[in-house]
Order: sequence, then structure tokens, then C-alpha cells
Amino acid sequence: MNEVVFPKNKEKAEQMAAYMKNLFPFAGVSAPERAVIEKELLKISKKLPFDELFELVDFYYHKSEREYQYLAIDLATVNVKRFSFEEMLSFKPFVINKAWWDSVDAWRKFFGLWGHQHLDEMPQLFEAFFGEEDFWHRRIALNLQLLYKEKTNTALLKKAIIYDKTTDEFFIQKAIGWSLRQYSKTDPDWVQTLIKTTELSPLAVREGSKYLPKS
Repeated sequence: MNEVVFPKNKEKAEQMAAYMKNLFPFAGVSAPERAVIEKELLKISKKLPFDELFELVDFYYHKSEREYQYLAIDLATVNVKRFSFEEMLSFKPFVINKAWWDSVDAWRKFFGLWGHQHLDEMPQLFEAFFGEEDFWHRRIALNLQLLYKEKTNTALLKKAIIYDKTTDEFFIQKAIGWSLRQYSKTDPDWVQTLIKTTELSPLAVREGSKYLPKS
């Protein structure tokens, strides 16, 4: 299997790094370019045994440029439907490794996709992130069901919101607002009631109310 090597574009790399507050070096490869370059590896990965696939994800995740973390998460995500609960959860430590909103939200999609296919195991998946010391893990608990619509387990969503409603962390408050805003497309009355009966931060309320009828 040939190793994926992203070409370097110094000008783009500097722009992309600046957008991410210069927390990570970039090769300078756009998302559409990356999709073309990684396409064959993603295809091959679907036939790999789990242990080999996990090693591949680990290998790319620990490479320097940020695009390799995106590739690693893509490798996990295109295979997510074939993982057992234990296999899926073995990727959890990556969430707080080189963590920033871009990688964490990509991992959230990975875990969320698995949970959507295994709704009966959603409570166990949720508990793996709920109440964790690292707030990036808790951000996943808050946003785990973003795309679930009418399949959203509102008891779990409310539990995550209540737990972190006073947390003084921008990315947590933004996540609370995001989860409420998204679910308001499905059940605006539920969201409206939660906002009215729960003391939330101004940021969470502002974000969560965007699609609600103006009173």
C-alpha cells in the first residue's frame, strides 16, 4: 500500500494555519484536493482487518501537517458502519490528541454516525463522553445527536446541557447552542421550553434561538 503524501503549497499552508490560529502546521491542501489524493486509500481501507486499519489511522494522525489528521479521521469514518461498540470506542483517545474544533467536530461526526446506526446502544455511547474531565469530550456528548432529528434522545441531550450549562468555556456554550438550534428544526416547542425553564448562558440562548419563532 502506497503511503499518502500531501504536496506542499507554502502560501496556502500559511493561510490555513493562520485560520487555525497557527496551532498546527499545514501542507496547504484544500479539502477537494485532499479528497482526490486520499480516494484510493479510503477504498483500500474498507477491506483491511480492524487492527491494520487502526494502525493506519494512528500512523496518519501522528504525522505533522493537519491534513493528515483529517485523512486519519476520514479513514475511520468511511469504515464506521462495520465497527463493533468496542472497536468504535477505541478511537476515543484521538479526540483529545491535537484537539481543536475542526478535528473534534469531525470525530463527533464519526461517533454520531455509529450511534445513529445503533440507537439501542446510544446511551452507552453517550456515557462514554458525558461528564468527562476534558471539555472536548463533553462537546461530543452535547453534539453527538446533531443529525438525528426525530430520533434524538432528548433525555440525553438535556442531561448534557444541564451538566455544562454554567461551564465557562466558549466551545461548550457554542455546542449547547448548536445542539438546540439544530434540534429546533425538528421540535421547536421542546427547545423553546428548555430555554424558558433552564438558566442558560446568553451565548447558548442566542445560538439556540436562531430558528425559533420570535415572541
